[in-house]
Amino acid sequence: MKAVFITGHGGNEVVELRDCERPVRQPGEVLVRMHAATLNQVDLYMRNSGAGITHQLPQIMGLDGAGVVEELDATERELSLGQRVVIYPGLGCGRCEFCQRGEGVLCVKMQYFGEHRDGSFAQWISVPSRNVFPMPQALSFVQAAALGVNHLTAWRMLFTKAQLKPWETVLVFGIGGGVSLAAMQLAKTVGARVIVTSRDEAKLQRALQMGADHGIHSSTQEVAKAVLAYTDGRGVDVVIENVGAAVWSSAMKSLVRGGRLVTCGATSGDQPPADLRRIFIRQLQILGSTLGDYSELRALLMFVERHGIVPVIDSEYPLERIHEALNRLESGQQFGKVGLSFE
Repeated sequence: MKAVFITGHGGNEVVELRDCERPVRQPGEVLVRMHAATLNQVDLYMRNSGAGITHQLPQIMGLDGAGVVEELDATERELSLGQRVVIYPGLGCGRCEFCQRGEGVLCVKMQYFGEHRDGSFAQWISVPSRNVFPMPQALSFVQAAALGVNHLTAWRMLFTKAQLKPWETVLVFGIGGGVSLAAMQLAKTVGARVIVTSRDEAKLQRALQMGADHGIHSSTQEVAKAVLAYTDGRGVDVVIENVGAAVWSSAMKSLVRGGRLVTCGATSGDQPPADLRRIFIRQLQILGSTLGDYSELRALLMFVERHGIVPVIDSEYPLERIHEALNRLESGQQFGKVGLSFE
Protein backbone atom coordinates (compact mmCIF):
# COMPACT_ATOMS: atom_id res chain seq x y z
CA MET A 1 0.00 0.00 0.00
CA LYS A 2 0.98 3.67 -0.18
CA ALA A 3 1.44 5.81 2.92
CA VAL A 4 2.86 9.23 3.82
CA PHE A 5 5.89 9.01 6.13
CA ILE A 6 7.99 11.51 8.03
CA THR A 7 11.59 10.34 7.82
CA GLY A 8 13.21 13.10 9.89
CA HIS A 9 12.48 16.64 11.02
CA GLY A 10 12.63 19.82 8.98
CA GLY A 11 10.49 20.82 6.02
CA ASN A 12 8.70 18.95 3.27
CA GLU A 13 11.93 17.21 2.31
CA VAL A 14 11.35 14.80 5.24
CA VAL A 15 7.81 13.92 4.09
CA GLU A 16 7.69 11.01 1.62
CA LEU A 17 5.01 8.94 -0.09
CA ARG A 18 6.24 5.36 0.16
CA ASP A 19 5.16 1.84 -0.64
CA CYS A 20 4.91 -0.33 2.48
CA GLU A 21 3.29 -3.48 3.76
CA ARG A 22 -0.45 -3.44 4.31
CA PRO A 23 -1.24 -3.91 8.03
CA VAL A 24 -2.28 -7.36 9.20
CA ARG A 25 -5.46 -7.22 11.25
CA GLN A 26 -5.23 -8.68 14.74
CA PRO A 27 -8.13 -10.22 16.72
CA GLY A 28 -10.33 -7.46 18.10
CA GLU A 29 -9.27 -5.06 15.36
CA VAL A 30 -11.03 -3.70 12.28
CA LEU A 31 -9.19 -3.26 8.99
CA VAL A 32 -10.35 -0.07 7.31
CA ARG A 33 -9.63 0.85 3.72
CA MET A 34 -9.08 4.57 4.06
CA HIS A 35 -10.77 6.93 1.63
CA ALA A 36 -9.89 10.30 3.15
CA ALA A 37 -8.16 12.15 5.97
CA THR A 38 -7.57 15.79 6.86
CA LEU A 39 -4.50 17.71 7.91
CA ASN A 40 -4.11 19.10 11.42
CA GLN A 41 -1.63 21.52 12.96
CA VAL A 42 0.08 18.63 14.73
CA ASP A 43 1.08 17.22 11.32
CA LEU A 44 3.18 20.33 10.79
CA TYR A 45 4.52 20.07 14.33
CA MET A 46 5.58 16.46 13.86
CA ARG A 47 7.24 17.31 10.56
CA ASN A 48 9.02 20.33 11.99
CA SER A 49 10.33 18.84 15.24
CA GLY A 50 7.97 16.54 17.16
CA ALA A 51 9.67 17.83 20.30
CA GLY A 52 8.24 16.37 23.48
CA ILE A 53 6.27 13.65 21.67
CA THR A 54 7.69 10.14 21.95
CA HIS A 55 7.88 8.70 18.43
CA GLN A 56 10.04 6.60 16.13
CA LEU A 57 11.10 7.43 12.59
CA PRO A 58 10.12 6.73 9.91
CA GLN A 59 6.48 7.03 10.94
CA ILE A 60 3.19 7.30 9.03
CA MET A 61 1.58 10.72 9.46
CA GLY A 62 -2.04 11.63 10.14
CA LEU A 63 -4.57 11.70 12.97
CA ASP A 64 -8.07 11.46 11.55
CA GLY A 65 -9.69 9.58 8.72
CA ALA A 66 -12.71 7.89 7.20
CA GLY A 67 -13.10 4.81 5.06
CA VAL A 68 -14.81 1.46 4.62
CA VAL A 69 -14.64 -1.65 6.82
CA GLU A 70 -12.78 -4.37 4.94
CA GLU A 71 -12.09 -7.01 7.62
CA LEU A 72 -13.41 -7.61 11.15
CA ASP A 73 -14.02 -10.37 13.68
CA ALA A 74 -16.86 -12.77 12.95
CA THR A 75 -18.22 -11.95 16.41
CA GLU A 76 -18.34 -8.18 15.77
CA ARG A 77 -21.94 -6.95 16.15
CA GLU A 78 -21.68 -3.16 15.96
CA LEU A 79 -19.97 -2.94 12.57
CA SER A 80 -20.30 -4.72 9.24
CA LEU A 81 -18.26 -5.32 6.10
CA GLY A 82 -18.50 -2.46 3.64
CA GLN A 83 -19.72 0.01 6.26
CA ARG A 84 -18.59 3.63 5.95
CA VAL A 85 -16.80 4.63 9.15
CA VAL A 86 -14.85 7.31 11.01
CA ILE A 87 -11.85 6.44 13.17
CA TYR A 88 -11.15 7.76 16.67
CA PRO A 89 -7.53 8.97 16.56
CA GLY A 90 -6.09 7.69 19.83
CA LEU A 91 -5.48 4.53 21.85
CA GLY A 92 -5.71 4.60 25.64
CA CYS A 93 -4.26 1.95 27.92
CA GLY A 94 -7.64 0.98 29.38
CA ARG A 95 -6.08 0.41 32.81
CA CYS A 96 -5.11 3.74 34.34
CA GLU A 97 -7.45 5.51 36.75
CA PHE A 98 -8.69 7.86 34.03
CA CYS A 99 -9.51 5.11 31.54
CA GLN A 100 -11.28 3.09 34.20
CA ARG A 101 -13.51 5.98 35.21
CA GLY A 102 -14.49 6.60 31.59
CA GLU A 103 -12.18 9.52 30.81
CA GLY A 104 -9.90 7.85 28.31
CA VAL A 105 -8.88 11.16 26.75
CA LEU A 106 -6.92 11.80 29.98
CA CYS A 107 -5.11 8.44 29.75
CA VAL A 108 -1.55 8.68 31.08
CA LYS A 109 -0.34 6.43 28.24
CA MET A 110 -2.50 7.79 25.41
CA GLN A 111 -1.04 7.15 21.96
CA TYR A 112 -2.31 9.40 19.18
CA PHE A 113 -2.16 8.37 15.54
CA GLY A 114 0.53 10.22 13.63
CA GLU A 115 2.19 11.29 16.87
CA HIS A 116 3.11 8.34 19.08
CA ARG A 117 2.37 5.63 16.50
CA ASP A 118 1.72 5.19 12.78
CA GLY A 119 -1.18 7.32 11.61
CA SER A 120 -3.98 7.59 9.10
CA PHE A 121 -2.27 8.87 5.92
CA ALA A 122 -2.27 5.35 4.51
CA GLN A 123 -4.51 3.32 2.22
CA TRP A 124 -5.29 0.86 5.04
CA ILE A 125 -5.26 1.06 8.81
CA SER A 126 -6.04 -1.61 11.40
CA VAL A 127 -7.35 -0.36 14.73
CA PRO A 128 -9.26 -1.76 17.72
CA SER A 129 -12.98 -2.04 17.01
CA ARG A 130 -13.71 0.51 19.76
CA ASN A 131 -11.94 3.12 17.61
CA VAL A 132 -14.32 2.70 14.67
CA PHE A 133 -17.67 4.54 14.42
CA PRO A 134 -20.37 4.66 11.72
CA MET A 135 -20.05 7.90 9.78
CA PRO A 136 -22.98 10.25 9.06
CA GLN A 137 -24.47 9.07 5.80
CA ALA A 138 -24.96 12.47 4.17
CA LEU A 139 -21.27 13.36 4.32
CA SER A 140 -18.43 12.67 1.92
CA PHE A 141 -15.44 10.77 3.25
CA VAL A 142 -13.31 13.90 3.60
CA GLN A 143 -16.12 15.74 5.41
CA ALA A 144 -16.57 12.82 7.79
CA ALA A 145 -12.82 12.59 8.39
CA ALA A 146 -12.85 16.20 9.61
CA LEU A 147 -15.13 15.26 12.51
CA GLY A 148 -12.60 13.02 14.26
CA VAL A 149 -10.30 15.79 15.51
CA ASN A 150 -11.59 19.33 14.90
CA HIS A 151 -15.30 18.87 15.57
CA LEU A 152 -14.60 16.47 18.43
CA THR A 153 -12.23 19.00 20.00
CA ALA A 154 -14.81 21.78 19.62
CA TRP A 155 -17.57 19.54 21.01
CA ARG A 156 -15.65 18.85 24.22
CA MET A 157 -14.68 22.52 24.59
CA LEU A 158 -18.23 23.81 24.18
CA PHE A 159 -20.40 21.19 25.83
CA THR A 160 -18.23 19.16 28.23
CA LYS A 161 -15.95 21.91 29.47
CA ALA A 162 -17.85 25.20 29.01
CA GLN A 163 -21.33 23.65 29.45
CA LEU A 164 -22.64 26.09 26.84
CA LYS A 165 -26.31 27.08 27.10
CA PRO A 166 -28.46 28.08 24.09
CA TRP A 167 -29.03 31.62 25.43
CA GLU A 168 -25.34 32.39 25.91
CA THR A 169 -22.83 34.29 23.78
CA VAL A 170 -19.57 32.74 22.54
CA LEU A 171 -16.44 34.48 21.26
CA VAL A 172 -14.45 32.32 18.82
CA PHE A 173 -10.94 33.45 17.90
CA GLY A 174 -9.32 32.82 14.52
CA ILE A 175 -12.28 31.88 12.36
CA GLY A 176 -11.17 29.93 9.31
CA GLY A 177 -9.24 27.34 11.29
CA GLY A 178 -10.82 23.92 11.67
CA VAL A 179 -11.57 23.97 15.41
CA SER A 180 -12.85 27.55 15.27
CA LEU A 181 -15.23 26.83 12.40
CA ALA A 182 -16.43 23.65 14.10
CA ALA A 183 -17.08 25.60 17.31
CA MET A 184 -19.06 28.22 15.39
CA GLN A 185 -21.16 25.56 13.65
CA LEU A 186 -21.92 23.64 16.83
CA ALA A 187 -22.66 26.71 18.95
CA LYS A 188 -25.02 28.16 16.33
CA THR A 189 -26.81 24.84 16.00
CA VAL A 190 -27.80 24.87 19.68
CA GLY A 191 -28.96 28.50 19.43
CA ALA A 192 -26.07 30.41 20.98
CA ARG A 193 -24.98 33.82 19.73
CA VAL A 194 -21.48 33.68 18.17
CA ILE A 195 -18.90 36.43 17.70
CA VAL A 196 -15.88 35.56 15.56
CA THR A 197 -12.51 37.20 14.99
CA SER A 198 -10.04 37.14 12.11
CA ARG A 199 -7.31 39.25 10.58
CA ASP A 200 -8.78 38.43 7.16
CA GLU A 201 -11.88 40.34 6.07
CA ALA A 202 -12.84 37.68 3.52
CA LYS A 203 -12.88 35.02 6.25
CA LEU A 204 -15.08 37.23 8.43
CA GLN A 205 -17.53 37.70 5.58
CA ARG A 206 -17.70 33.96 4.92
CA ALA A 207 -18.32 33.29 8.60
CA LEU A 208 -21.13 35.85 8.66
CA GLN A 209 -22.67 34.19 5.60
CA MET A 210 -22.54 30.88 7.48
CA GLY A 211 -24.46 32.32 10.42
CA ALA A 212 -22.01 34.08 12.73
CA ASP A 213 -23.75 36.96 14.50
CA HIS A 214 -20.86 39.42 14.52
CA GLY A 215 -17.33 39.64 13.13
CA ILE A 216 -14.34 41.50 14.55
CA HIS A 217 -11.34 42.36 12.35
CA SER A 218 -8.56 41.79 14.87
CA SER A 219 -5.96 43.69 12.83
CA THR A 220 -7.92 46.94 12.87
CA GLN A 221 -10.11 46.59 15.97
CA GLU A 222 -9.37 46.00 19.65
CA VAL A 223 -11.17 42.74 20.23
CA ALA A 224 -12.17 43.29 23.86
CA LYS A 225 -13.54 46.78 23.17
CA ALA A 226 -15.46 45.52 20.15
CA VAL A 227 -16.91 42.65 22.18
CA LEU A 228 -18.04 44.95 24.98
CA ALA A 229 -19.57 47.36 22.48
CA TYR A 230 -21.52 44.56 20.80
CA THR A 231 -22.71 43.08 24.11
CA ASP A 232 -23.68 46.46 25.66
CA GLY A 233 -20.75 46.32 28.06
CA ARG A 234 -21.57 42.87 29.42
CA GLY A 235 -19.00 40.60 27.75
CA VAL A 236 -19.35 37.03 26.52
CA ASP A 237 -20.16 33.92 28.51
CA VAL A 238 -17.63 31.67 26.76
CA VAL A 239 -14.38 32.20 24.88
CA ILE A 240 -13.05 29.48 22.57
CA GLU A 241 -9.41 29.96 21.64
CA ASN A 242 -6.44 27.98 20.38
CA VAL A 243 -4.04 30.83 19.65
CA GLY A 244 -2.44 31.41 23.04
CA ALA A 245 -0.33 34.38 24.10
CA ALA A 246 -1.24 36.73 21.23
CA VAL A 247 -4.94 36.83 22.13
CA TRP A 248 -4.92 35.95 25.84
CA SER A 249 -5.34 39.45 27.21
CA SER A 250 -8.19 40.22 24.81
CA ALA A 251 -9.84 36.91 25.62
CA MET A 252 -9.76 37.55 29.36
CA LYS A 253 -11.07 41.12 29.01
CA SER A 254 -13.94 39.94 26.80
CA LEU A 255 -15.47 37.67 29.44
CA VAL A 256 -18.48 38.51 31.58
CA ARG A 257 -18.09 38.04 35.32
CA GLY A 258 -18.06 34.31 35.99
CA GLY A 259 -17.33 33.60 32.31
CA ARG A 260 -15.45 30.58 30.98
CA LEU A 261 -12.38 30.55 28.73
CA VAL A 262 -11.58 27.22 27.09
CA THR A 263 -8.23 26.78 25.38
CA CYS A 264 -6.92 23.92 23.27
CA GLY A 265 -3.76 25.36 21.75
CA ALA A 266 -0.96 27.88 21.90
CA THR A 267 0.29 28.48 18.36
CA SER A 268 1.43 32.02 19.24
CA GLY A 269 3.10 31.09 22.54
CA ASP A 270 2.25 29.26 25.74
CA GLN A 271 3.35 31.77 28.40
CA PRO A 272 0.80 34.63 28.42
CA PRO A 273 0.43 36.92 31.45
CA ALA A 274 -1.85 35.17 33.93
CA ASP A 275 -3.81 38.30 34.94
CA LEU A 276 -4.61 36.65 38.27
CA ARG A 277 -6.43 39.64 39.76
CA ARG A 278 -8.94 39.59 36.92
CA ILE A 279 -9.39 35.84 37.33
CA PHE A 280 -10.22 35.91 41.03
CA ILE A 281 -12.02 39.27 41.23
CA ARG A 282 -14.29 38.44 38.29
CA GLN A 283 -14.37 34.74 39.22
CA LEU A 284 -13.40 33.58 35.75
CA GLN A 285 -12.91 29.94 34.84
CA ILE A 286 -9.92 28.89 32.70
CA LEU A 287 -10.40 25.43 31.23
CA GLY A 288 -7.90 23.37 29.27
CA SER A 289 -9.17 20.87 26.72
CA THR A 290 -7.93 18.54 24.03
CA LEU A 291 -9.71 16.18 21.65
CA GLY A 292 -12.55 14.19 23.32
CA ASP A 293 -13.32 10.63 24.35
CA TYR A 294 -15.25 7.77 22.75
CA SER A 295 -18.62 8.75 24.21
CA GLU A 296 -18.19 12.35 23.05
CA LEU A 297 -17.40 11.22 19.51
CA ARG A 298 -20.49 9.01 19.49
CA ALA A 299 -22.63 11.93 20.71
CA LEU A 300 -21.07 14.28 18.16
CA LEU A 301 -21.75 11.91 15.25
CA MET A 302 -25.39 11.54 16.29
CA PHE A 303 -25.71 15.33 16.61
CA VAL A 304 -24.16 15.90 13.17
CA GLU A 305 -26.48 13.33 11.61
CA ARG A 306 -29.58 14.78 13.25
CA HIS A 307 -28.85 18.43 12.48
CA GLY A 308 -27.27 18.04 9.05
CA ILE A 309 -23.98 19.71 9.98
CA VAL A 310 -21.44 19.69 7.15
CA PRO A 311 -17.76 20.37 7.99
CA VAL A 312 -16.16 23.07 5.87
CA ILE A 313 -13.51 21.74 3.47
CA ASP A 314 -11.08 24.32 2.12
CA SER A 315 -9.32 22.10 -0.40
CA GLU A 316 -8.66 18.47 -1.21
CA TYR A 317 -5.46 16.83 -2.48
CA PRO A 318 -4.48 13.30 -3.51
CA LEU A 319 -1.80 11.57 -1.43
CA GLU A 320 0.75 12.26 -4.16
CA ARG A 321 0.36 16.00 -3.52
CA ILE A 322 0.95 15.85 0.23
CA HIS A 323 3.59 18.61 0.03
CA GLU A 324 1.06 20.99 -1.52
CA ALA A 325 -1.47 20.10 1.16
CA LEU A 326 1.05 20.81 3.93
CA ASN A 327 1.98 24.10 2.29
CA ARG A 328 -1.69 25.11 2.16
CA LEU A 329 -2.15 24.41 5.86
CA GLU A 330 1.08 26.17 6.77
CA SER A 331 0.08 29.28 4.79
CA GLY A 332 -2.77 30.04 7.19
CA GLN A 333 -4.88 31.11 4.21
CA GLN A 334 -7.28 28.17 4.39
CA PHE A 335 -10.92 28.48 5.39
CA GLY A 336 -11.82 25.08 6.76
CA LYS A 337 -10.05 21.76 6.53
CA VAL A 338 -7.32 20.74 4.09
CA GLY A 339 -8.25 17.23 3.01
CA LEU A 340 -6.47 14.22 1.53
CA SER A 341 -8.23 11.82 -0.82
CA PHE A 342 -7.00 8.24 -1.19
CA GLU A 343 -9.20 7.36 -4.16
